[in-house]
Amino acid sequence: MRDRRYPPAVDWRTALRGTGRTLIWAGTLILLFVAYQLWGTGLAEARSQRSLVQEFEEQVATPPTSAAAGQPPPTAPPAPPEGSAIAIMRIPDIGVEKAVVEGVSVADLKKGPGHYPDTPMPGQKGNAAIAGHRTTYGAPFLELDQLEPGDPILVTTRQGSFRYEVRESSVVRPSEVSVLAPTEDDRLTLTTCHPRYSAKQRLIVVAALMGEAAPTPPPSERPRPSAPAPEGDEPAEDEPGEESPTLEGGLSGENASNTPAILWAAAAATVWVLIWLASRRWRKWPAYILGAPVFLVVLFIFFENFSRLLPADY
Repeated sequence: MRDRRYPPAVDWRTALRGTGRTLIWAGTLILLFVAYQLWGTGLAEARSQRSLVQEFEEQVATPPTSAAAGQPPPTAPPAPPEGSAIAIMRIPDIGVEKAVVEGVSVADLKKGPGHYPDTPMPGQKGNAAIAGHRTTYGAPFLELDQLEPGDPILVTTRQGSFRYEVRESSVVRPSEVSVLAPTEDDRLTLTTCHPRYSAKQRLIVVAALMGEAAPTPPPSERPRPSAPAPEGDEPAEDEPGEESPTLEGGLSGENASNTPAILWAAAAATVWVLIWLASRRWRKWPAYILGAPVFLVVLFIFFENFSRLLPADY
């Protein structure tokens, strides 16, 4: 006869077994997401880069005129649409050769380094600025911290080929949009997350234009979107007659809605529960084998939407 003074030990073993399985599945999902971020996103970026390079080559009907060659640069082309290819950027010392896309939203930076639309185009007068990923989507700016003063940055646009040389690097807060403000000198400002595998700060690399700058469209043709300064930050002082460029998400680019991620997380959980129920009422392994492809597809879409919640240049 069972001794009723002690609860059945099997209940504790079942609870521990269930907790262990839950932790294992949670750990597996985290590892899958990390793998997707580090390698899966790189495949998507490589595919986008091929399309952008082809698009840029089609835009350039004739070989670009080199500003360094002393020839007069062509007239400023119209402002490019967001998401289109605007330049090819090479940073030989860290092995970077990427097509640059117009825009710094999550969708834009998934394709490659993105040009801040409220700054001049690369090669033009003033402070041209480009953001790029340091961890995901090919991590074009992974080794940006290795650049030293004098290192070249070569940019080819529809207006010509331009050479910049690195002048300085600094680390700032994500809200420090003053690094994008108009300047008297002609420069290129590169921004990315810092330190590696973190979005706590932003690494800023400033390079000076060597040679003559290309014409810049009048300010009236280059609208500068503005947004309230982040709470707790001092607004940057504007130069007379000019606006300081500001972005809703600071140097992180535009923010994405979390609704799609929540909906796809619920969809993935629903699919998994249905697979588990099928395994209990039908056959275990056939249910998992047939349901796994559906679950992986839904999980992939969830990862895509969840990654949008990270800073655009992470």
